[in-house]
Amino acid sequence: MGSLNSKQSEACRYTDGPLLILAGAGSGKTRVITHRIAYLIDELSVNPYNILAITFTNKAAKEMRERVDRIVAYGAESVWVSTFHSMCVRILRQHIECLGGKSNFTIYDTDEQKTVMKEVLKYLNLDTKMYPERAMLAAISKAKEEYVSPDQYEKRAATSYREQQIANIYREYQKRLQSNNALDFDDLIYKTIELFEHNPDVLEIYQNRFKYIMVDEYQDTNHTQFLLVKQLAAKYQNLCVVGDDDQSIYKFRGADIHNILDFEEEYPNAKVIRLEQNYRSTANILNAANGVIANNEGRKDKTLWTENEDGGKVTYTEYENEYQEAESVVNDMIEKSGQGNSLNDMAVLYRTNNQSRVLEEKLLMNNVPYTLVGGTNFYSRKEIRDMVSYLKVVANANDDLAVARIINVPKRGIGDTTINRAREFALLSEMNLYDVLLTPEEIPGIQRAAEKIHGFTRQIEGFRQFMADATLDELYEEILEKTGYKMQLEAEGTDEARSRIDNLKELKNKIVKYEEEAEEPSLMELLEEISLVADTDREEDTEKERVTLMTLHSAKGLEFPYVYIVGMEERLFPSGMAIDSDDMDAVEEERRLCYVGFTRAMKGLALSGAGTRMVNGTRIYSKTSRFIDEIPENLLIRRGISEPVSYEKRNWRNPEPQTSFSKSTSFPKKEKPYAGLTMSSPLISKGMPGQVVIDFAVGDTVKHLKFGKGTVTELVKTGTDYEVKVNFERVGEKKMFASLAKLKKL
Repeated sequence: MGSLNSKQSEACRYTDGPLLILAGAGSGKTRVITHRIAYLIDELSVNPYNILAITFTNKAAKEMRERVDRIVAYGAESVWVSTFHSMCVRILRQHIECLGGKSNFTIYDTDEQKTVMKEVLKYLNLDTKMYPERAMLAAISKAKEEYVSPDQYEKRAATSYREQQIANIYREYQKRLQSNNALDFDDLIYKTIELFEHNPDVLEIYQNRFKYIMVDEYQDTNHTQFLLVKQLAAKYQNLCVVGDDDQSIYKFRGADIHNILDFEEEYPNAKVIRLEQNYRSTANILNAANGVIANNEGRKDKTLWTENEDGGKVTYTEYENEYQEAESVVNDMIEKSGQGNSLNDMAVLYRTNNQSRVLEEKLLMNNVPYTLVGGTNFYSRKEIRDMVSYLKVVANANDDLAVARIINVPKRGIGDTTINRAREFALLSEMNLYDVLLTPEEIPGIQRAAEKIHGFTRQIEGFRQFMADATLDELYEEILEKTGYKMQLEAEGTDEARSRIDNLKELKNKIVKYEEEAEEPSLMELLEEISLVADTDREEDTEKERVTLMTLHSAKGLEFPYVYIVGMEERLFPSGMAIDSDDMDAVEEERRLCYVGFTRAMKGLALSGAGTRMVNGTRIYSKTSRFIDEIPENLLIRRGISEPVSYEKRNWRNPEPQTSFSKSTSFPKKEKPYAGLTMSSPLISKGMPGQVVIDFAVGDTVKHLKFGKGTVTELVKTGTDYEVKVNFERVGEKKMFASLAKLKKL
C-alpha cells in the first residue's frame, strides 16, 4: 500500500458499503482495483471466493487477472475476474433450466443472427427493403439492452404500425432462438436478470458468493448491466464502482451516463472518493483538458492535477484545407522521428473513420509506416472495394474478379452456385466472365437466373453509355443511385451503415480531387492512382516502428507521448448530428470525447483544423471547433491561415479590390498569420505553399472541367488563394477556390 497516494490508499481501505471511485484520466484506477482486492484478502482475510471484479473487455479482464495474480500471495485464482458476458455465461450454464432452456445452449455470432433474421422476415412475408436485417437486429438489441420483452415492446409501440411489426419480428426471432437452444450476445445479460428475477433462491446463491463486488468503467454500463449489478449487490451492498463520468463516450452503444451520475441517489449511503492526481500528462496538457471539460454541466465536480512538469503549450494550427493539414502533420512526425523520437510514440486521432483516407495517402506517399487501430485501411473497406469494383467493370469488363465481386452487390438474387457455374463455363469457353454473362441462356444450369443476370449487364452497359457525357463524380453518383447501394445503407439506419455512407462520400471527395488536378481526367487513370495507394506493400513487421491512426473512440484507455488531433472544426468535431440533436447531452458527449483525446497525450498535443474541407465532393467553409475556444488562451499557441474570427467573417478573409492579374504576378506572403513559427512547425516544415497565380479577371470567360463555360463575376483574395465566383451557362453561379477549380481562360 506504500506505493499508493493518499486517495488511492483510502479507496483501497474503504471496504464496507457502497463506494464510488471517480478515477480521472491517468490516475491509476486499475492499480487501485487490484490493490483493493489484495487488501481484502491479505489484510481483512476475506475469502477470495467471495470477490467479484467485473470489467468490459476480455483484454481488460486478462490484464486485471494478471495483476491480481502478481500481487495476491494466496488464493488469487479463486477471485472471479470476468467480463459481464462471460460471467453470465457461467451462471446460465448452471441454471438456465430454471427458464426452460438447456445448459448446452449455443451462443450465436453476428452471421448466425443474420441467418435467423432472414428466416424470420421470410416467414412473416416482410420486405427486407422496408425491414432490413441489420436494422431489425439493431432494434432488438436496443430493446434487450433496455430489458424490454417482445410483449412490452408491442405495448410501447401501440400507435405505430412499423413498430408493431418490429415487435412481431422480435417475438418470432426469440421463438426461433429458443427452438434452436441458442442465445445471442444480448440474451446473456437479459436472461441472467430474468433468471434472478424469477428465481430468488438462485439469486441468493450468487449474492452470498459475491459479498464484495467491483465494477470497472462504470460510466460505460447500460441499463441491463446496471440492473444485474444492482441484483447481485442488493444483500451486502459492498459494491465498489470505478469510473469517470468525463470519459463516458459510448452512448451509441447503449451506455447510460446516469448510472454513474446518479450512483449516490441509488445508494444513499455511498462514499465518494476522487482520484484527481494524473500520472500521464504534462500540466499544460492536463489544464487544457480541464478547461474544456469544465464547460459540461452534466458532470461530477473534479479537477485533475499533476506533479509532472508544465511541458510545452498545446498548439492549434489552421490550414487552408485537409490536404495541407495531413501533409503538415506527416511532415512534423517525420521531423520528430529525425530528432530521435520513435514513430511508435506518435498517434493521429480523428472523429470519424472516413478522415483516415487523406492521412493514409500522405503517409504512404512519404513512406511512413502506420497502423490503423480499430478499423480497416480505407481502400480495403468493403463499401470502397465494392464501388471501386463497379468502376473497374465499367472501365474494363475483362476484370473477372471485379465482375464476380459486384454481380450480386447489392443482392440481385444471383447466388454463389450461379456465379461459379458461369465462371466454369467462361473458363471452358476461354472467354471472360462478363462476356458469357451477356448471353446467360447459353450457360448450362443457370437459366432460372438468366433475367437477373441480364439486369446486371444492362446496368453496366447503361453506366458505360452514361460515362460518355458525364464527369467521373457524376458517374460515381449514378452507380450509387441506380444500383441502390446507397439506398440500402440508408434503409439499414445503423451506426455502421452511416459510417459506410461517410466512407462512400469520402471516395467521392477523392474522385473530385483527382478531376480537379488531372489535366485530362480518365477513369483508367483514376483507378491506377487508387491502385497505387491501395496495393502498396504493407509488410506485417511487428518490430518496425509505426505511427498509429485511430478514431477518438478507439483511443480510450491508451496513451502516447505525442498526439495529433485533426479536424477540429464545427460540425465535424463536435459532429453536426450532435449540434442538431434535441438531446442536450449530445454536445456534452462530444466534449467528453475531446477530453478523452486530450488526455491521451503525455508530452505533446497538436490540434489542427482546415479552413475548408471537401464534403461529398463539394468544398465547404469550416468554422473552428468550439473546443478550441474553450482552451484557456495562456495554454494555447494558435497558428495558421487566420487569427480567431467569427464564422460570418471567415467566409471573406482579407478582402482586397478586384483587379486583373497575369501569370507573372506574385505576392509576398503575409507575415502576421505565421508569426512565431519555427522551422520545426508543421506549417513550414517542408515549405509553405506559394501564392496561387491566375491569368483571368472579373468579366473574363473561363472553362471548368465539370461545369463548362462561364463568366467570372467576382474575385476575392483569401490568404494564399483566391475565391472565385463564376456564372456558368449550364449550372448557374458557383463559388470555388482558384487552386482547386483549375479554371482555364478562353
